Amino acid sequence: MKLLLVEDSQRLRNALKKGLEKEGFAVDAIGDGAEGLEWALAYDYDVLVLDLMLPGMNGLDLLARLRNAARQTHVLILSAKDQVQDRIRGLELGADDYLIKPIDFNELVARLKALVRRRYAAKSPITTIGAVKVNTALNQVWCNDREVALSPKEFALLQFLLAKRGRVMSRDLIRDHLYEGYGDVTGNVIDVVVCKIRKKVRVAGQADLIQTKRGFGYVIP
Repeated sequence: MKLLLVEDSQRLRNALKKGLEKEGFAVDAIGDGAEGLEWALAYDYDVLVLDLMLPGMNGLDLLARLRNAARQTHVLILSAKDQVQDRIRGLELGADDYLIKPIDFNELVARLKALVRRRYAAKSPITTIGAVKVNTALNQVWCNDREVALSPKEFALLQFLLAKRGRVMSRDLIRDHLYEGYGDVTGNVIDVVVCKIRKKVRVAGQADLIQTKRGFGYVIP
């Protein structure tokens, strides 16, 4: 899913971006609070990972302005401030979660996945459609009790369509949600990824998991 990471430490920002992309997230990484607010208001993110001590604008001011603009993006604060009052203040301003540095990367990933499920009103990480079972917490896909290996980008696309199940998603919407930045990926790339997923999760006697609506896009019914 798509994340905005606003963190002033270039070393940590680069490390988190690299690690989260390996987990299948698309990550836009910003080092300035004012610029981070511009991105958070301009684009649709599943989660904003927000440091508090930022140049340009501190994280709490960014959060307050985001909520005052009625944006519902889930926010996970990532901060070295470990006082209870700091955590309370962040939550009162509209943060959804709070992690204290130094962090455990696996815990960060688990919390991000939980926030994504919350956004799409999915309590359970497991979805079963016919003979296909998808576990978004473990990044696993099973067909007829046989585990299928998907690449991070293939799994991210499948997860996105599951989150939007029943709604047709255009290639542009899929592209903008699954890739960092905007405009650098063609619709043909999306077609190729969908084709690979279909081949890997195809089940005899069952319709393709991902359906094509010609002229509109893709959907999981």
